[in-house]
Amino acid sequence: MFTIDIHTHILPENIPNFKEKFGYGGFINLEHHKPCCAKMMKDGQFFREVEANCWDGATRATECDHYHVDVQVLSTVPVMFSYWAKPKDTLEVSKFLNDHIAEVVSLFPKRFIGLGTLPMQSPDLAIKELERCKKIGLVGVEIGSHINDWNLNDENLFPIYEAMQDLDMAVFVHPWDMMGKDKMSKYWLPWLVGMPAETSLAITSMIFGGVFEKFKKLRVAFAHGGGSFPATIGRIEHGFNVRPDLCAIDNAINPKDYLGKFWLDSLVHDPTMLDYIVDLMGQKRVALGTDYPFPLGELQPGELINSMNWPDDKKLDLLSGAALEWLNLDGKMF
Repeated sequence: MFTIDIHTHILPENIPNFKEKFGYGGFINLEHHKPCCAKMMKDGQFFREVEANCWDGATRATECDHYHVDVQVLSTVPVMFSYWAKPKDTLEVSKFLNDHIAEVVSLFPKRFIGLGTLPMQSPDLAIKELERCKKIGLVGVEIGSHINDWNLNDENLFPIYEAMQDLDMAVFVHPWDMMGKDKMSKYWLPWLVGMPAETSLAITSMIFGGVFEKFKKLRVAFAHGGGSFPATIGRIEHGFNVRPDLCAIDNAINPKDYLGKFWLDSLVHDPTMLDYIVDLMGQKRVALGTDYPFPLGELQPGELINSMNWPDDKKLDLLSGAALEWLNLDGKMF
Protein backbone atom coordinates (compact mmCIF):
# COMPACT_ATOMS: atom_id res chain seq x y z
CA MET A 1 0.00 0.00 0.00
CA PHE A 2 1.13 3.55 -0.72
CA THR A 3 2.80 4.80 2.46
CA ILE A 4 3.62 8.31 3.72
CA ASP A 5 5.47 8.85 6.99
CA ILE A 6 4.56 12.31 8.32
CA HIS A 7 6.98 12.29 11.26
CA THR A 8 10.65 12.09 10.29
CA HIS A 9 13.54 14.32 11.26
CA ILE A 10 16.53 15.57 9.33
CA LEU A 11 19.63 17.73 9.92
CA PRO A 12 22.21 19.24 7.58
CA GLU A 13 25.46 17.28 7.56
CA ASN A 14 27.46 20.37 8.44
CA ILE A 15 26.04 22.97 10.82
CA PRO A 16 27.74 26.36 11.26
CA ASN A 17 29.20 27.28 14.62
CA PHE A 18 26.29 29.49 15.60
CA LYS A 19 27.68 29.98 19.11
CA GLU A 20 30.80 31.55 17.68
CA LYS A 21 28.86 33.52 15.09
CA PHE A 22 26.22 34.97 17.42
CA GLY A 23 28.38 35.31 20.52
CA TYR A 24 26.33 33.18 22.92
CA GLY A 25 25.58 29.51 23.47
CA GLY A 26 22.68 27.09 23.41
CA PHE A 27 22.98 26.05 19.75
CA ILE A 28 23.61 22.56 18.36
CA ASN A 29 26.65 21.62 16.31
CA LEU A 30 27.77 18.26 14.91
CA GLU A 31 31.07 16.54 15.65
CA HIS A 32 31.79 13.98 12.92
CA HIS A 33 33.95 11.69 15.02
CA LYS A 34 33.83 8.65 12.71
CA PRO A 35 32.50 7.82 9.22
CA CYS A 36 28.72 8.11 8.81
CA CYS A 37 28.27 9.06 12.45
CA ALA A 38 28.23 12.33 14.38
CA LYS A 39 27.65 13.61 17.88
CA MET A 40 25.08 16.35 18.39
CA MET A 41 26.75 18.73 20.83
CA LYS A 42 25.34 21.68 22.77
CA ASP A 43 27.87 23.99 24.40
CA GLY A 44 30.36 21.14 24.60
CA GLN A 45 27.85 18.72 26.14
CA PHE A 46 26.80 15.54 24.34
CA PHE A 47 23.12 15.57 23.33
CA ARG A 48 22.61 12.64 20.95
CA GLU A 49 24.48 10.57 18.40
CA VAL A 50 23.15 10.51 14.85
CA GLU A 51 24.06 8.56 11.75
CA ALA A 52 24.16 9.37 8.06
CA ASN A 53 20.46 8.60 7.67
CA CYS A 54 19.82 11.78 9.68
CA TRP A 55 21.37 14.02 7.01
CA ASP A 56 21.93 12.12 3.78
CA GLY A 57 19.02 11.96 1.35
CA ALA A 58 20.40 8.98 -0.56
CA THR A 59 20.80 6.94 2.62
CA ARG A 60 17.27 7.81 3.67
CA ALA A 61 15.90 6.86 0.24
CA THR A 62 17.62 3.47 0.44
CA GLU A 63 16.16 2.84 3.88
CA CYS A 64 12.72 3.93 2.65
CA ASP A 65 12.95 1.25 -0.04
CA HIS A 66 13.97 -1.31 2.55
CA TYR A 67 11.02 -0.45 4.82
CA HIS A 68 8.51 0.05 1.96
CA VAL A 69 7.95 3.73 2.75
CA ASP A 70 7.10 5.64 -0.41
CA VAL A 71 7.31 9.19 0.95
CA GLN A 72 8.79 10.84 4.03
CA VAL A 73 7.74 14.23 5.37
CA LEU A 74 10.94 15.92 6.56
CA SER A 75 11.15 18.26 9.54
CA THR A 76 14.00 19.48 11.69
CA VAL A 77 14.96 18.01 15.06
CA PRO A 78 13.03 20.07 17.66
CA VAL A 79 16.18 20.99 19.59
CA MET A 80 16.99 23.16 16.55
CA PHE A 81 13.90 25.40 16.99
CA SER A 82 16.00 27.96 18.94
CA TYR A 83 12.96 30.00 20.04
CA TRP A 84 14.94 31.13 23.08
CA ALA A 85 17.53 32.92 20.94
CA LYS A 86 17.46 36.49 19.62
CA PRO A 87 14.79 36.55 16.88
CA LYS A 88 17.16 37.62 14.10
CA ASP A 89 19.47 34.75 15.03
CA THR A 90 16.62 32.22 15.12
CA LEU A 91 15.62 33.49 11.69
CA GLU A 92 19.12 32.80 10.35
CA VAL A 93 19.11 29.30 11.84
CA SER A 94 15.64 28.69 10.37
CA LYS A 95 16.68 29.83 6.91
CA PHE A 96 19.71 27.53 7.00
CA LEU A 97 17.61 24.53 8.02
CA ASN A 98 14.79 25.31 5.61
CA ASP A 99 17.14 25.72 2.66
CA HIS A 100 18.67 22.33 3.43
CA ILE A 101 15.29 20.60 3.57
CA ALA A 102 14.21 22.29 0.33
CA GLU A 103 17.42 21.10 -1.34
CA VAL A 104 16.88 17.48 -0.25
CA VAL A 105 13.30 17.63 -1.51
CA SER A 106 14.44 19.04 -4.85
CA LEU A 107 16.94 16.19 -5.26
CA PHE A 108 14.32 13.52 -4.41
CA PRO A 109 10.95 15.10 -5.32
CA LYS A 110 9.08 11.79 -5.46
CA ARG A 111 10.45 10.64 -2.13
CA PHE A 112 10.43 13.61 0.26
CA ILE A 113 8.10 16.44 1.30
CA GLY A 114 9.44 19.31 3.37
CA LEU A 115 8.27 21.21 6.44
CA GLY A 116 10.01 24.38 7.52
CA THR A 117 10.81 25.89 10.92
CA LEU A 118 10.14 29.50 11.92
CA PRO A 119 11.28 32.10 14.46
CA MET A 120 7.91 31.78 16.19
CA GLN A 121 8.88 34.16 19.02
CA SER A 122 8.76 36.98 16.45
CA PRO A 123 5.46 36.82 14.52
CA ASP A 124 6.56 39.36 11.88
CA LEU A 125 9.76 37.44 11.11
CA ALA A 126 7.91 34.12 11.30
CA ILE A 127 5.37 35.20 8.69
CA LYS A 128 8.10 36.42 6.34
CA GLU A 129 9.95 33.12 6.64
CA LEU A 130 6.68 31.21 6.24
CA GLU A 131 6.12 33.02 2.95
CA ARG A 132 9.66 32.14 1.89
CA CYS A 133 9.10 28.49 2.85
CA LYS A 134 6.16 28.43 0.47
CA LYS A 135 8.28 29.91 -2.33
CA ILE A 136 11.08 27.34 -1.94
CA GLY A 137 8.67 24.42 -2.15
CA LEU A 138 7.94 23.48 1.45
CA VAL A 139 4.31 22.49 2.09
CA GLY A 140 4.06 23.29 5.78
CA VAL A 141 5.92 23.96 9.00
CA GLU A 142 6.83 22.20 12.20
CA ILE A 143 6.33 24.18 15.41
CA GLY A 144 6.93 23.48 19.08
CA SER A 145 4.34 22.58 21.71
CA HIS A 146 4.88 26.03 23.20
CA ILE A 147 6.87 29.11 22.23
CA ASN A 148 8.95 30.07 25.26
CA ASP A 149 6.35 31.46 27.72
CA TRP A 150 3.54 31.39 25.15
CA ASN A 151 1.26 28.39 24.98
CA LEU A 152 -0.27 27.81 21.55
CA ASN A 153 -3.41 29.74 22.47
CA ASP A 154 -1.44 32.98 22.88
CA GLU A 155 -2.89 35.78 20.76
CA ASN A 156 0.62 36.79 19.67
CA LEU A 157 0.58 33.66 17.52
CA PHE A 158 -2.75 34.36 15.83
CA PRO A 159 -1.26 36.35 12.90
CA ILE A 160 1.01 33.38 12.17
CA TYR A 161 -1.92 30.97 12.23
CA GLU A 162 -3.82 33.25 9.89
CA ALA A 163 -0.87 33.31 7.48
CA MET A 164 -0.52 29.52 7.68
CA GLN A 165 -4.18 29.18 6.80
CA ASP A 166 -4.06 31.75 4.00
CA LEU A 167 -0.92 30.20 2.48
CA ASP A 168 -2.37 26.66 2.69
CA MET A 169 0.55 25.46 4.83
CA ALA A 170 0.12 22.35 6.98
CA VAL A 171 1.24 22.53 10.62
CA PHE A 172 3.01 19.76 12.54
CA VAL A 173 3.20 20.30 16.32
CA HIS A 174 6.07 18.53 18.07
CA PRO A 175 6.91 18.59 21.80
CA TRP A 176 10.13 20.26 22.89
CA ASP A 177 11.67 21.85 26.00
CA MET A 178 9.59 19.54 28.14
CA MET A 179 7.76 20.79 31.21
CA GLY A 180 9.08 19.59 34.55
CA LYS A 181 12.34 18.41 33.04
CA ASP A 182 14.31 19.62 36.07
CA LYS A 183 12.40 17.08 38.16
CA MET A 184 12.95 14.27 35.66
CA SER A 185 16.70 13.90 35.44
CA LYS A 186 16.63 10.09 35.58
CA TYR A 187 15.16 7.29 33.51
CA TRP A 188 14.76 9.37 30.29
CA LEU A 189 11.57 10.75 31.85
CA PRO A 190 11.49 14.02 29.86
CA TRP A 191 10.98 11.88 26.74
CA LEU A 192 8.72 9.28 28.36
CA VAL A 193 6.55 11.54 30.56
CA GLY A 194 7.25 15.14 29.54
CA MET A 195 6.72 14.71 25.81
CA PRO A 196 3.20 13.22 26.09
CA ALA A 197 2.25 15.97 28.54
CA GLU A 198 3.63 18.67 26.23
CA THR A 199 1.51 17.44 23.34
CA SER A 200 -1.61 17.42 25.51
CA LEU A 201 -0.74 20.96 26.60
CA ALA A 202 -0.54 22.02 22.97
CA ILE A 203 -3.84 20.42 21.91
CA THR A 204 -5.78 21.58 24.95
CA SER A 205 -4.40 25.11 24.68
CA MET A 206 -5.47 25.35 21.04
CA ILE A 207 -8.95 23.99 21.82
CA PHE A 208 -9.63 26.10 24.91
CA GLY A 209 -8.03 29.13 23.24
CA GLY A 210 -10.42 28.87 20.31
CA VAL A 211 -7.66 28.46 17.72
CA PHE A 212 -9.56 25.83 15.73
CA GLU A 213 -12.66 28.00 15.95
CA LYS A 214 -10.94 31.16 14.73
CA PHE A 215 -8.93 29.44 12.00
CA LYS A 216 -11.24 26.77 10.68
CA LYS A 217 -9.09 25.95 7.64
CA LEU A 218 -5.91 25.48 9.65
CA ARG A 219 -4.68 21.90 9.19
CA VAL A 220 -2.78 20.78 12.29
CA ALA A 221 -1.24 17.39 13.10
CA PHE A 222 0.20 16.47 16.49
CA ALA A 223 3.07 14.07 17.15
CA HIS A 224 3.14 10.87 19.20
CA GLY A 225 -0.53 10.01 18.84
CA GLY A 226 -1.55 13.20 20.61
CA GLY A 227 0.53 12.35 23.67
CA SER A 228 -1.58 12.05 26.81
CA PHE A 229 -4.52 13.98 25.30
CA PRO A 230 -6.52 10.98 23.98
CA ALA A 231 -6.33 9.21 27.34
CA THR A 232 -7.51 12.30 29.22
CA ILE A 233 -10.13 13.82 26.89
CA GLY A 234 -12.88 12.52 29.21
CA ARG A 235 -11.33 14.38 32.13
CA ILE A 236 -10.80 17.47 29.97
CA GLU A 237 -14.45 17.47 28.88
CA HIS A 238 -15.64 16.89 32.45
CA GLY A 239 -13.57 19.84 33.66
CA PHE A 240 -15.06 21.96 30.91
CA ASN A 241 -18.58 20.96 31.98
CA VAL A 242 -18.22 21.38 35.75
CA ARG A 243 -15.96 24.44 35.80
CA PRO A 244 -16.78 26.51 32.72
CA ASP A 245 -15.75 29.56 34.73
CA LEU A 246 -12.17 28.26 34.50
CA CYS A 247 -12.14 26.27 31.25
CA ALA A 248 -14.60 28.00 28.92
CA ILE A 249 -13.40 31.57 29.32
CA ASP A 250 -12.11 31.87 25.73
CA ASN A 251 -14.17 29.23 23.95
CA ALA A 252 -17.60 27.95 24.99
CA ILE A 253 -17.58 24.91 22.68
CA ASN A 254 -17.16 21.43 24.16
CA PRO A 255 -13.60 20.12 23.62
CA LYS A 256 -14.95 16.84 22.25
CA ASP A 257 -16.53 18.75 19.37
CA TYR A 258 -13.03 19.27 17.97
CA LEU A 259 -12.21 15.57 17.72
CA GLY A 260 -11.75 14.84 14.04
CA LYS A 261 -10.86 18.46 13.26
CA PHE A 262 -7.13 17.92 13.61
CA TRP A 263 -4.75 15.02 12.96
CA LEU A 264 -2.62 12.74 15.13
CA ASP A 265 0.25 10.59 14.02
CA SER A 266 0.15 6.85 14.74
CA LEU A 267 3.21 6.68 16.99
CA VAL A 268 1.71 5.02 20.08
CA HIS A 269 3.61 1.67 20.15
CA ASP A 270 0.52 -0.26 21.27
CA PRO A 271 -2.28 -1.85 19.22
CA THR A 272 -4.98 -1.15 21.82
CA MET A 273 -4.03 2.52 21.92
CA LEU A 274 -3.88 2.76 18.13
CA ASP A 275 -7.35 1.23 17.86
CA TYR A 276 -8.59 3.71 20.46
CA ILE A 277 -7.21 6.86 18.82
CA VAL A 278 -8.59 5.80 15.44
CA ASP A 279 -12.02 5.26 17.01
CA LEU A 280 -11.67 8.62 18.78
CA MET A 281 -10.46 10.70 15.84
CA GLY A 282 -11.64 8.76 12.80
CA GLN A 283 -9.49 6.77 10.38
CA LYS A 284 -8.93 9.81 8.17
CA ARG A 285 -7.40 11.77 11.04
CA VAL A 286 -4.61 9.41 12.10
CA ALA A 287 -1.53 9.27 9.86
CA LEU A 288 1.54 7.08 9.93
CA GLY A 289 4.35 8.70 11.90
CA THR A 290 7.54 6.98 13.00
CA ASP A 291 10.00 9.57 14.43
CA TYR A 292 12.60 8.19 11.99
CA PRO A 293 15.55 7.89 12.45
CA PHE A 294 15.45 7.92 16.26
CA PRO A 295 15.20 4.90 18.58
CA LEU A 296 12.05 6.03 20.41
CA GLY A 297 10.20 5.84 17.11
CA GLU A 298 8.63 2.91 15.29
CA LEU A 299 11.64 0.91 14.16
CA GLN A 300 9.71 -0.94 11.42
CA PRO A 301 7.63 1.80 9.76
CA GLY A 302 3.97 0.83 9.40
CA GLU A 303 4.37 -2.42 11.30
CA LEU A 304 1.74 -1.56 13.92
CA ILE A 305 -0.83 -0.39 11.36
CA ASN A 306 -0.26 -3.43 9.16
CA SER A 307 -0.61 -5.75 12.16
CA MET A 308 -4.13 -4.55 12.94
CA ASN A 309 -7.12 -6.70 12.02
CA TRP A 310 -8.59 -3.97 9.84
CA PRO A 311 -9.86 -3.89 6.27
CA ASP A 312 -7.40 -2.65 3.66
CA ASP A 313 -9.20 0.64 3.08
CA LYS A 314 -8.83 1.55 6.75
CA LYS A 315 -5.13 0.67 6.74
CA LEU A 316 -4.64 2.70 3.58
CA ASP A 317 -6.20 5.76 5.21
CA LEU A 318 -3.63 5.57 8.01
CA LEU A 319 -0.72 4.69 5.74
CA SER A 320 -1.29 7.57 3.31
CA GLY A 321 -4.84 8.85 2.93
CA ALA A 322 -4.91 10.91 6.12
CA ALA A 323 -1.47 12.35 5.35
CA LEU A 324 -2.50 13.46 1.87
CA GLU A 325 -5.56 15.22 3.26
CA TRP A 326 -3.51 16.94 5.98
CA LEU A 327 -0.92 18.07 3.45
CA ASN A 328 -3.62 18.91 0.87
CA LEU A 329 -1.76 16.94 -1.79
CA ASP A 330 -2.78 14.55 -4.53
CA GLY A 331 -1.17 11.13 -4.29
CA LYS A 332 -0.85 11.06 -8.08
CA MET A 333 2.04 13.54 -7.83
CA PHE A 334 4.18 10.69 -6.52
